[in-house]
Amino acid sequence: MDAEGDSPLSDDAALRAIVEGVEAEVGDRFFGSLVRHLAQALGARYAFVSALSEDRSRFRTLAVWGPGGRLDDFEVPVAGTPCEAVLDGEMAHHPERLQQLFPEDVGLVTWNAESYCGVPVLSQSGVPVGHLAIFDDKPMRDPRGVSIMRIFAARARAEVERLRAEQALRDSEQRLASILASAMDAIVTFDADGRVELFNAAAERLLGCPAAAALGGPVERFLGERLREAVAPALAAGDGHGNAYLWAPGGLSARRADGGEIAVEATLSQAESGGRRLHTLTLRDVEERRRAEQELRRLHEQNAYLLDEIRAAYNADEIVGAHGGLRAVLERVALVGPADSSVLILGETGTGKELVARAVHAASRRRARPLIKVNCAALPAGLIESELFGHERGAFTGATEKRVGRFELAAGGTIFLDEIGDMPLEVQAKLLRVLQEREFERVGGSRTIAADVRVIAATNRDLARAVGEGRFRQDLFYRLNVVPIEVPPLRRRREDVPLLVHWFVGRFAQKTGRNVRRVPAEAMARLQAYDWPGNVRELENVIERAVILARGEELEVPAELVPGGPAAVAPGAPVSIEEVERAHIARVLAETEWRIDGPEGAARILGLNPSTLRSRIKKLGLRRAPASGVRE
Repeated sequence: MDAEGDSPLSDDAALRAIVEGVEAEVGDRFFGSLVRHLAQALGARYAFVSALSEDRSRFRTLAVWGPGGRLDDFEVPVAGTPCEAVLDGEMAHHPERLQQLFPEDVGLVTWNAESYCGVPVLSQSGVPVGHLAIFDDKPMRDPRGVSIMRIFAARARAEVERLRAEQALRDSEQRLASILASAMDAIVTFDADGRVELFNAAAERLLGCPAAAALGGPVERFLGERLREAVAPALAAGDGHGNAYLWAPGGLSARRADGGEIAVEATLSQAESGGRRLHTLTLRDVEERRRAEQELRRLHEQNAYLLDEIRAAYNADEIVGAHGGLRAVLERVALVGPADSSVLILGETGTGKELVARAVHAASRRRARPLIKVNCAALPAGLIESELFGHERGAFTGATEKRVGRFELAAGGTIFLDEIGDMPLEVQAKLLRVLQEREFERVGGSRTIAADVRVIAATNRDLARAVGEGRFRQDLFYRLNVVPIEVPPLRRRREDVPLLVHWFVGRFAQKTGRNVRRVPAEAMARLQAYDWPGNVRELENVIERAVILARGEELEVPAELVPGGPAAVAPGAPVSIEEVERAHIARVLAETEWRIDGPEGAARILGLNPSTLRSRIKKLGLRRAPASGVRE
């Protein structure tokens, strides 16, 4: 902003200053650092970041910066303030006469506010959840810092999402603790005459008998025949000094009060108490233990996914851009998010389909449960069914233990099937059953498992064409294509390139320790002129490489990083997505002499997993020209 009498930093310097100031901070410290650096970098007297109330009638500040330092937070009604339009999703800039424009806002008098600029903090689905605002007691006539404020409004949203993911992790850990508490063993203590002296709550549940009815009675009433035979010799062997022990891991049963028997594992120990010999029998319900272990395994894996979500939010992998096509995507996300129907995300490689899937999940009623991701192209055909639905022990060679599949991990949440066009036909049939009947079985199993899961799929392929060629089931296509969302390629939204470039430069400069502060106009023009067949992922990799190779404060973009400028296409010649992908991958393979792995390999440049790239090479029919001394 251009405040009279102040000397605000240039755009690049302001962006750099704010990035350096807030990148290492989290939580309350992040918000405090954000408003301080925002006010200082843009030359504003006041700055704050806010969160909107659930009923959208009030907002409360998360951090406020003013003369003398950080100020107390406050909560005020939205109506009648200059923030009202911003919290409806619009940017607002009032260069002067602010108090006359908003006479009902008494806080403006307290701050002697003359000018204002604000941008919304948007959720992943594009709904305002708060805002960033700056005020000054002098006019602000040139809103040149709006793009910077938009970027850090997105970063503020990322911090809110990170905190939300941490809360989800804590909730999951509490559920894990509850599972552990419910899996406690039954403990029955009895004396040398076999009379029960202790009967814990787990024993009450397991044996179906209240403690009051068990205490003082014979312990034998709770022992199955084989358990009684196993306990008797151990009792007889006791010498009164605590040397009688028994561990019976299986093949035994305990008897309930109603006469029914339960398969158990048992341990018996002996102790002296007050000169008396006491025996403690610990019983574990075998079936309950198996169920608890399965649930614990599922929750542990869910925790791992939640930790990944925290890291993703902290790294701020945002949907950055202002193009109309991208806004249309976010509008569609906001509409379909709460509907719980299947979603098919279409777009070229690298356009950010996973980010759109995250946005749909975040806008849904399932957002408190995990989003489980599966890359169908990265899994061998023989393992994808097991990966999705799990398998029983011994289901196939190498299945040495039972495995919980991704659909079970996603219970109550969302499963994201990326590269769905690469799923084998036999697995497509099982997926169709899940969508139709909401149930499945593990590989090698017979028990039906309910599937309370929302399915989001994505592909860079023409599925309608694949259906016509018999490579994709028509009925599955119709089930998935309930609400299609098409993500535009980067070449159709070139005006977003500068925003993305500044975003990636700030991020990678901080990550690598480089002092890159400016992007020359010539370099930016070259980046905007290129057609980006690899889309945002390719742009990200190019900027990271350019930052690493930079020798000073200016970003250098040599021709080899964006070779040939705009993609050369014959006028009027139709080019399919697959042809563009084949040409782009072939060019990168040629440049790397077909080296796939390693920091300078083709997989790294293309932003793909090496196994995924090998699969793409095979599917696209690419072949390396014979040459001596060339190796992967």
